[in-house]
Amino acid sequence: MAVDDECKLKFLELKAKRNYRFIIFKIEQQQVIVEKLGSPNESYEDFTNSLPINECRYAVYDFDFTTDENCQKSKIFFIAWAPDTSKVRAKMVYASSKDRFKRELDGIQVELQATDPSEMSLDIVKARAI
Repeated sequence: MAVDDECKLKFLELKAKRNYRFIIFKIEQQQVIVEKLGSPNESYEDFTNSLPINECRYAVYDFDFTTDENCQKSKIFFIAWAPDTSKVRAKMVYASSKDRFKRELDGIQVELQATDPSEMSLDIVKARAI
């Protein structure tokens, strides 16, 4: 599975410059490509609404939060989205390519796997961030 250079470039911009709130990636013709970029002012709900209901995707989300000590922090989440309603072959391709793709993105702090929206609710993301 090839990874398009744009995937790495956009991830570096999210990580270093915070140009994006999230990036959604998809596999097309044996290559991981950028499907959508979320602007810094988009919400977590905007992000989850951008994921297709019945197709697999990889996504990166830059999550800002405040600790119990009142410190502003952020963590970069890698989300493997594989809804139960997606095709079995697609789920297999995404599952088998995930680790290799994740290694290309240096700076992932938390990984989540979700098969339906409840598995990546904002409460779960907050709990995993702290």
